[in-house]
Amino acid sequence: MKRTTKLGLWVASVFMVLLLILIGTRMSGDHNRSGESADFPKKPITLIVPYAAGGGTDLTARALAKATEEFLRQPIIVVNRTGGGGSVGLMEGANAKGDGYTVTFLPAELTILPHLGLLPITYEKFKPIAQINFDPSAITVRAEAPWQTVNEFLDFAKAHPGELKMGNAGTGSIWHLAAVTLERETGVKFAHIPFEGAGPAVSALMDGFVDAVPVSPAEVKKYVDEGKLRTLAINADKRSEALPGVPTLEEQTGIHVNFTGTWRGLAVPKDTPDEIAELLAGAFIKGTEDKEFRDYMKMNGLGLLVKDGKAFAQQLKESDDLFAKMIPELGLSRK
Repeated sequence: MKRTTKLGLWVASVFMVLLLILIGTRMSGDHNRSGESADFPKKPITLIVPYAAGGGTDLTARALAKATEEFLRQPIIVVNRTGGGGSVGLMEGANAKGDGYTVTFLPAELTILPHLGLLPITYEKFKPIAQINFDPSAITVRAEAPWQTVNEFLDFAKAHPGELKMGNAGTGSIWHLAAVTLERETGVKFAHIPFEGAGPAVSALMDGFVDAVPVSPAEVKKYVDEGKLRTLAINADKRSEALPGVPTLEEQTGIHVNFTGTWRGLAVPKDTPDEIAELLAGAFIKGTEDKEFRDYMKMNGLGLLVKDGKAFAQQLKESDDLFAKMIPELGLSRK
Protein backbone atom coordinates (compact mmCIF):
# COMPACT_ATOMS: atom_id res chain seq x y z
CA MET A 1 0.00 0.00 0.00
CA LYS A 2 1.35 3.38 -0.91
CA ARG A 3 2.43 5.67 1.91
CA THR A 4 -0.02 8.38 0.84
CA THR A 5 -2.87 5.85 0.98
CA LYS A 6 -1.90 4.74 4.49
CA LEU A 7 -1.67 8.35 5.60
CA GLY A 8 -5.07 9.05 4.14
CA LEU A 9 -6.61 6.07 5.94
CA TRP A 10 -4.99 7.15 9.21
CA VAL A 11 -6.30 10.69 8.85
CA ALA A 12 -9.77 9.37 8.03
CA SER A 13 -9.70 7.06 11.06
CA VAL A 14 -8.63 9.87 13.36
CA PHE A 15 -11.36 12.08 11.90
CA MET A 16 -14.02 9.41 12.51
CA VAL A 17 -12.86 8.89 16.11
CA LEU A 18 -12.95 12.63 16.77
CA LEU A 19 -16.37 12.87 15.14
CA LEU A 20 -17.75 10.05 17.30
CA ILE A 21 -16.31 11.69 20.43
CA LEU A 22 -17.89 15.01 19.45
CA ILE A 23 -21.28 13.41 18.79
CA GLY A 24 -21.11 11.52 22.07
CA THR A 25 -20.20 14.68 23.96
CA ARG A 26 -23.06 16.65 22.42
CA MET A 27 -25.54 13.85 23.13
CA SER A 28 -24.33 13.71 26.72
CA GLY A 29 -24.65 17.48 27.01
CA ASP A 30 -28.17 17.39 25.61
CA HIS A 31 -29.09 14.68 28.08
CA ASN A 32 -27.70 16.69 30.98
CA ARG A 33 -29.60 19.79 29.87
CA SER A 34 -32.90 17.99 29.51
CA GLY A 35 -32.43 15.81 32.59
CA GLU A 36 -35.24 13.39 33.15
CA SER A 37 -37.57 15.24 30.80
CA ALA A 38 -36.11 13.64 27.67
CA ASP A 39 -38.58 10.76 27.77
CA PHE A 40 -41.10 12.12 30.28
CA PRO A 41 -43.71 10.89 30.91
CA LYS A 42 -43.18 7.14 30.58
CA LYS A 43 -46.17 6.15 32.73
CA PRO A 44 -49.55 7.53 33.90
CA ILE A 45 -49.72 10.77 35.89
CA THR A 46 -51.55 10.85 39.22
CA LEU A 47 -53.63 13.96 39.90
CA ILE A 48 -54.52 14.32 43.59
CA VAL A 49 -57.78 16.05 44.45
CA PRO A 50 -57.98 16.84 48.20
CA TYR A 51 -61.78 16.65 48.26
CA ALA A 52 -64.44 14.01 47.68
CA ALA A 53 -65.58 12.89 44.25
CA GLY A 54 -68.51 14.78 42.76
CA GLY A 55 -67.71 18.25 44.09
CA GLY A 56 -66.77 21.26 42.00
CA THR A 57 -63.03 20.80 42.56
CA ASP A 58 -63.19 17.11 41.64
CA LEU A 59 -65.32 17.61 38.54
CA THR A 60 -63.08 20.41 37.28
CA ALA A 61 -59.98 18.26 37.83
CA ARG A 62 -61.50 15.30 35.96
CA ALA A 63 -62.59 17.42 33.02
CA LEU A 64 -59.14 18.98 32.78
CA ALA A 65 -57.39 15.61 33.10
CA LYS A 66 -59.42 14.23 30.21
CA ALA A 67 -58.58 17.26 28.06
CA THR A 68 -54.85 17.11 28.86
CA GLU A 69 -54.09 13.41 28.36
CA GLU A 70 -53.56 13.75 24.61
CA PHE A 71 -50.77 16.27 25.14
CA LEU A 72 -48.89 14.04 27.59
CA ARG A 73 -49.72 10.83 25.70
CA GLN A 74 -50.32 9.11 29.01
CA PRO A 75 -53.42 8.61 31.17
CA ILE A 76 -54.02 11.08 34.00
CA ILE A 77 -55.53 9.25 36.94
CA VAL A 78 -57.54 11.40 39.33
CA VAL A 79 -57.46 10.18 42.94
CA ASN A 80 -59.48 11.68 45.79
CA ARG A 81 -57.65 12.01 49.11
CA THR A 82 -60.19 13.39 51.57
CA GLY A 83 -59.94 14.43 55.20
CA GLY A 84 -58.99 17.39 57.34
CA GLY A 85 -60.74 19.91 55.12
CA GLY A 86 -58.26 19.14 52.35
CA SER A 87 -55.18 18.69 54.56
CA VAL A 88 -54.76 14.96 53.88
CA GLY A 89 -54.58 15.34 50.12
CA LEU A 90 -52.39 18.44 50.26
CA MET A 91 -49.90 16.70 52.55
CA GLU A 92 -49.74 13.66 50.27
CA GLY A 93 -49.18 15.84 47.23
CA ALA A 94 -46.48 17.94 48.87
CA ASN A 95 -44.60 14.88 50.15
CA ALA A 96 -44.79 12.88 46.91
CA LYS A 97 -41.65 12.06 44.93
CA GLY A 98 -40.61 15.05 42.84
CA ASP A 99 -40.48 13.17 39.56
CA GLY A 100 -43.47 14.81 37.88
CA TYR A 101 -45.72 11.78 38.18
CA THR A 102 -47.76 13.28 41.04
CA VAL A 103 -49.61 16.55 40.48
CA THR A 104 -51.91 18.14 43.08
CA PHE A 105 -55.03 20.17 42.33
CA LEU A 106 -54.68 23.05 44.76
CA PRO A 107 -57.68 24.84 46.29
CA ALA A 108 -57.55 28.29 47.87
CA GLU A 109 -57.78 26.59 51.27
CA LEU A 110 -54.07 25.77 50.94
CA THR A 111 -53.44 29.37 51.98
CA ILE A 112 -56.05 29.27 54.76
CA LEU A 113 -55.57 25.94 56.58
CA PRO A 114 -51.99 26.63 57.77
CA HIS A 115 -53.12 29.82 59.53
CA LEU A 116 -55.98 27.95 61.19
CA GLY A 117 -53.43 25.50 62.59
CA LEU A 118 -54.96 22.68 60.52
CA LEU A 119 -52.13 22.10 58.04
CA PRO A 120 -48.44 21.81 59.05
CA ILE A 121 -47.17 22.95 55.65
CA THR A 122 -47.62 26.04 53.47
CA TYR A 123 -47.82 26.68 49.75
CA GLU A 124 -44.01 26.87 49.75
CA LYS A 125 -43.86 23.05 49.80
CA PHE A 126 -45.17 23.09 46.23
CA LYS A 127 -43.88 24.25 42.86
CA PRO A 128 -46.85 25.95 41.13
CA ILE A 129 -47.31 25.06 37.47
CA ALA A 130 -50.59 26.73 36.48
CA GLN A 131 -53.74 28.38 37.77
CA ILE A 132 -56.89 27.08 36.11
CA ASN A 133 -59.92 28.63 37.71
CA PHE A 134 -61.27 31.62 39.59
CA ASP A 135 -64.74 32.05 41.08
CA PRO A 136 -65.85 35.21 42.88
CA SER A 137 -67.96 35.41 45.99
CA ALA A 138 -71.58 36.38 45.35
CA ILE A 139 -74.33 37.42 47.76
CA THR A 140 -77.41 35.27 47.12
CA VAL A 141 -80.82 35.21 48.83
CA ARG A 142 -84.10 33.40 48.22
CA ALA A 143 -86.23 34.67 45.36
CA GLU A 144 -89.03 35.67 47.75
CA ALA A 145 -86.68 37.61 50.07
CA PRO A 146 -87.66 41.27 50.58
CA TRP A 147 -84.34 42.65 49.30
CA GLN A 148 -84.25 43.40 45.60
CA THR A 149 -80.78 44.99 45.62
CA VAL A 150 -77.60 44.58 47.64
CA ASN A 151 -78.05 48.10 49.03
CA GLU A 152 -81.40 47.12 50.52
CA PHE A 153 -79.80 43.98 51.95
CA LEU A 154 -76.91 45.87 53.54
CA ASP A 155 -79.19 48.63 54.87
CA PHE A 156 -81.29 45.99 56.61
CA ALA A 157 -78.18 44.33 58.02
CA LYS A 158 -76.93 47.66 59.39
CA ALA A 159 -80.31 48.35 61.02
CA HIS A 160 -80.48 44.82 62.49
CA PRO A 161 -76.92 43.86 63.49
CA GLY A 162 -76.40 40.14 63.99
CA GLU A 163 -79.91 39.19 62.86
CA LEU A 164 -79.28 38.14 59.27
CA LYS A 165 -78.09 34.53 59.11
CA MET A 166 -75.25 34.11 56.62
CA GLY A 167 -74.57 30.48 55.75
CA ASN A 168 -71.05 29.41 54.85
CA ALA A 169 -69.04 26.32 53.91
CA GLY A 170 -67.58 25.88 57.40
CA THR A 171 -65.85 28.05 59.97
CA GLY A 172 -62.64 29.35 58.43
CA SER A 173 -63.64 28.28 54.93
CA ILE A 174 -63.08 30.54 51.96
CA TRP A 175 -66.74 31.59 51.96
CA HIS A 176 -66.83 32.26 55.71
CA LEU A 177 -63.87 34.59 55.23
CA ALA A 178 -65.59 36.20 52.26
CA ALA A 179 -68.58 37.06 54.45
CA VAL A 180 -66.36 38.35 57.24
CA THR A 181 -64.50 40.58 54.78
CA LEU A 182 -67.83 41.94 53.54
CA GLU A 183 -68.72 42.78 57.16
CA ARG A 184 -65.47 44.64 57.68
CA GLU A 185 -65.75 46.64 54.47
CA THR A 186 -69.43 47.59 54.82
CA GLY A 187 -69.81 47.93 58.59
CA VAL A 188 -72.53 45.29 58.95
CA LYS A 189 -72.71 42.29 61.26
CA PHE A 190 -74.03 38.84 60.31
CA ALA A 191 -74.79 35.72 62.32
CA HIS A 192 -72.42 33.23 60.66
CA ILE A 193 -73.87 29.71 60.30
CA PRO A 194 -71.35 27.03 59.25
CA PHE A 195 -72.17 23.97 57.15
CA GLU A 196 -70.16 21.06 55.77
CA GLY A 197 -69.51 22.67 52.43
CA ALA A 198 -71.10 25.18 50.08
CA GLY A 199 -73.69 22.68 48.84
CA PRO A 200 -75.30 22.18 52.26
CA ALA A 201 -75.20 25.94 52.86
CA VAL A 202 -77.12 26.55 49.62
CA SER A 203 -79.62 23.84 50.59
CA ALA A 204 -80.11 25.56 53.94
CA LEU A 205 -80.82 28.82 52.12
CA MET A 206 -83.36 27.11 49.88
CA ASP A 207 -85.07 25.65 52.95
CA GLY A 208 -85.14 28.97 54.79
CA PHE A 209 -82.70 28.11 57.58
CA VAL A 210 -80.39 30.99 56.60
CA ASP A 211 -81.04 34.33 54.91
CA ALA A 212 -78.11 34.48 52.50
CA VAL A 213 -74.93 32.77 51.34
CA PRO A 214 -71.68 34.31 50.01
CA VAL A 215 -70.70 31.36 47.78
CA SER A 216 -69.68 31.39 44.11
CA PRO A 217 -72.05 31.94 41.19
CA ALA A 218 -71.37 28.37 40.05
CA GLU A 219 -72.81 27.02 43.29
CA VAL A 220 -76.12 28.91 42.95
CA LYS A 221 -76.48 29.31 39.18
CA LYS A 222 -78.87 26.37 38.72
CA TYR A 223 -81.31 27.72 41.31
CA VAL A 224 -80.98 31.31 40.13
CA ASP A 225 -81.77 30.19 36.58
CA GLU A 226 -84.80 28.28 37.92
CA GLY A 227 -86.04 31.40 39.72
CA LYS A 228 -85.65 29.92 43.21
CA LEU A 229 -82.77 32.14 44.32
CA ARG A 230 -81.68 35.68 43.54
CA THR A 231 -78.07 36.85 43.47
CA LEU A 232 -77.75 40.46 44.62
CA ALA A 233 -74.10 41.21 43.90
CA ILE A 234 -70.83 39.79 42.67
CA ASN A 235 -67.88 40.54 44.97
CA ALA A 236 -65.26 40.94 42.26
CA ASP A 237 -63.69 43.50 39.95
CA LYS A 238 -66.00 42.52 37.10
CA ARG A 239 -69.26 40.70 36.52
CA SER A 240 -69.42 36.93 36.42
CA GLU A 241 -69.93 35.21 33.07
CA ALA A 242 -72.09 32.70 34.95
CA LEU A 243 -74.54 35.44 35.99
CA PRO A 244 -73.80 38.36 33.64
CA GLY A 245 -76.95 40.25 34.61
CA VAL A 246 -75.85 40.65 38.23
CA PRO A 247 -73.86 43.86 38.96
CA THR A 248 -70.75 43.86 41.12
CA LEU A 249 -70.85 45.15 44.67
CA GLU A 250 -68.72 48.13 43.65
CA GLU A 251 -71.07 49.01 40.79
CA GLN A 252 -73.97 49.26 43.21
CA THR A 253 -72.38 50.61 46.38
CA GLY A 254 -69.05 52.11 45.36
CA ILE A 255 -67.40 49.84 47.92
CA HIS A 256 -64.41 47.78 46.77
CA VAL A 257 -64.00 44.61 48.85
CA ASN A 258 -60.42 43.37 49.10
CA PHE A 259 -61.47 39.75 48.78
CA THR A 260 -62.57 38.50 45.42
CA GLY A 261 -63.14 34.77 45.74
CA THR A 262 -61.63 31.34 45.36
CA TRP A 263 -59.28 29.75 42.86
CA ARG A 264 -57.91 26.37 41.84
CA GLY A 265 -54.58 25.46 40.30
CA LEU A 266 -51.96 22.78 39.76
CA ALA A 267 -48.65 22.14 41.46
CA VAL A 268 -45.96 19.51 41.90
CA PRO A 269 -43.64 18.85 44.87
CA LYS A 270 -41.06 21.57 45.45
CA ASP A 271 -38.07 19.45 44.36
CA THR A 272 -39.51 18.58 40.94
CA PRO A 273 -37.04 19.56 38.17
CA ASP A 274 -37.99 22.80 36.43
CA GLU A 275 -37.99 21.23 32.97
CA ILE A 276 -40.54 18.62 34.02
CA ALA A 277 -42.71 21.24 35.75
CA GLU A 278 -42.62 23.34 32.58
CA LEU A 279 -43.56 20.37 30.42
CA LEU A 280 -46.53 19.60 32.65
CA ALA A 281 -47.57 23.24 32.72
CA GLY A 282 -47.54 23.42 28.93
CA ALA A 283 -49.68 20.29 28.63
CA PHE A 284 -52.28 21.36 31.21
CA ILE A 285 -52.52 24.87 29.77
CA LYS A 286 -53.15 23.33 26.36
CA GLY A 287 -55.83 21.22 28.06
CA THR A 288 -57.62 24.40 29.17
CA GLU A 289 -57.92 25.39 25.50
CA ASP A 290 -59.88 22.24 24.66
CA LYS A 291 -63.40 23.13 23.48
CA GLU A 292 -65.06 20.35 25.48
CA PHE A 293 -63.35 21.50 28.67
CA ARG A 294 -64.28 25.14 28.06
CA ASP A 295 -67.87 24.17 27.33
CA TYR A 296 -67.96 22.19 30.57
CA MET A 297 -66.69 25.14 32.61
CA LYS A 298 -69.14 27.55 31.00
CA MET A 299 -72.12 25.21 31.35
CA ASN A 300 -71.42 24.79 35.05
CA GLY A 301 -70.76 28.47 35.70
CA LEU A 302 -67.12 27.89 36.62
CA GLY A 303 -64.77 30.76 35.88
CA LEU A 304 -61.80 30.00 33.64
CA LEU A 305 -58.70 31.97 34.59
CA VAL A 306 -55.43 30.53 33.31
CA LYS A 307 -52.06 31.72 34.61
CA ASP A 308 -48.59 30.24 34.23
CA GLY A 309 -46.57 28.97 37.17
CA LYS A 310 -44.92 32.30 37.93
CA ALA A 311 -48.20 34.20 38.01
CA PHE A 312 -49.86 31.44 40.04
CA ALA A 313 -47.01 31.60 42.56
CA GLN A 314 -47.75 35.30 43.01
CA GLN A 315 -51.43 34.49 43.56
CA LEU A 316 -50.48 31.97 46.24
CA LYS A 317 -48.28 34.48 48.04
CA GLU A 318 -50.92 37.22 47.95
CA SER A 319 -53.59 34.87 49.31
CA ASP A 320 -51.28 33.59 52.02
CA ASP A 321 -50.33 37.11 53.09
CA LEU A 322 -54.01 38.10 53.23
CA PHE A 323 -55.09 35.17 55.40
CA ALA A 324 -51.98 35.29 57.59
CA LYS A 325 -53.22 38.68 58.74
CA MET A 326 -56.98 38.10 58.64
CA ILE A 327 -57.31 34.79 60.49
CA PRO A 328 -55.51 35.81 63.72
CA GLU A 329 -57.47 39.08 63.74
CA LEU A 330 -60.69 37.05 63.64
CA GLY A 331 -59.52 34.83 66.49
CA LEU A 332 -59.82 31.70 64.33
CA SER A 333 -56.25 30.45 64.58
CA ARG A 334 -55.70 27.29 66.63
CA LYS A 335 -51.92 27.55 66.50
